[in-house]
Amino acid sequence: MKYIEKKPAVLVLEDGSIYKGNAVGKIGTTTGEICFNTGMTGYQEIYTDPSYYGQIIVNTTSHIGNYGVHHDEDESIKVQFNGLVCKDFASYHSRFKSYGSLQAYFESNDIVGISDVDTREIVRKIRDAGAMNAIISSEILDEAVLLAMVKEVPSMVGLELSSKVSTKEVFEVGDSSSDYKVAVLDLGIKRSILTNFTDRSCFCKVFPYDTPYEEMAAWKPDAFFISNGPGDPAATSVAIDTVKKILQTDVPLFGICLGHQIIALACGIETFKMHHGHRGINHPVKNLFTGLCEVTSQNHGFAVSMESLENSELAELSHINLNDNVVAGIRLKDKKAFSVQFHPESSPGPHDSRYLFDDFVSMIREHKNVLA
Repeated sequence: MKYIEKKPAVLVLEDGSIYKGNAVGKIGTTTGEICFNTGMTGYQEIYTDPSYYGQIIVNTTSHIGNYGVHHDEDESIKVQFNGLVCKDFASYHSRFKSYGSLQAYFESNDIVGISDVDTREIVRKIRDAGAMNAIISSEILDEAVLLAMVKEVPSMVGLELSSKVSTKEVFEVGDSSSDYKVAVLDLGIKRSILTNFTDRSCFCKVFPYDTPYEEMAAWKPDAFFISNGPGDPAATSVAIDTVKKILQTDVPLFGICLGHQIIALACGIETFKMHHGHRGINHPVKNLFTGLCEVTSQNHGFAVSMESLENSELAELSHINLNDNVVAGIRLKDKKAFSVQFHPESSPGPHDSRYLFDDFVSMIREHKNVLA
């Protein structure tokens, strides 16, 4: 049983708040927008979700790292977030299928973190003051220096980050003889989303974030999918233009999270930066067409404007967040297109919303039958 040697670390928020604790992961310095995730499990899936690129995560769960890490739980090729804040970081782990500790995992991925701080106080501050930038350091302990450094970190507003996490090369997933071909625009996609498609007889071709519509359409897909991802949706102009061209066709279209916001923007519906965002695996959402409620997995700091959606002639509200009435899903009125703000692949999280993949496949099947 190997215990982690404790070394001092400091967390400084943009508003001048200072928290002293112990170093986690690599000894170093990291910056980013601080946010919190309330999920009780699934930390590895969270850390490898490209949507968290550029952010420092506060895990509200008291114990982090206690079950180690496993290759099957990676949602992308590497750890994507910028840094960790937690209460208790496990110095050893216990799971017979684990292939290593979270500490070693962080060290190999150059992740800096801090533990042994009051995460309840930090979360309350974020909920009251809103999202802000932060810095963690276990190599620089001068608080004045760190405060000056965090002031230089750019705001998430206006940042285009999909280019940082998207694939550089086109790749294929699934069986080429499958029933349906889905062209995927990768803005920071999670592996479990692709798995949900391939499990439903879809053959996916994944394209970089800046791929022109014409190149995707040349593959002659049966449908298009716009993925999740990080950053300000309004700054992701290339993807918005691509979706506008997709919407000029009658080919089925589905979007998740950032993809949902991009579809809204392509329809002239505005998005906005949320006060502190939604991140967790227990967010209640109501499907307004079925009347049923779902417990959902969410991770977003931007959202679609309800007022702008209500004034739109192109789209209508399909799902609503029951905590704060934020737009959780839209459906286009005269197109085979819909999108949701939450994560129906739910990795981690409940499986209440996986029916959306079934709905999309049914839409593709009907579209193909019409063409036939």
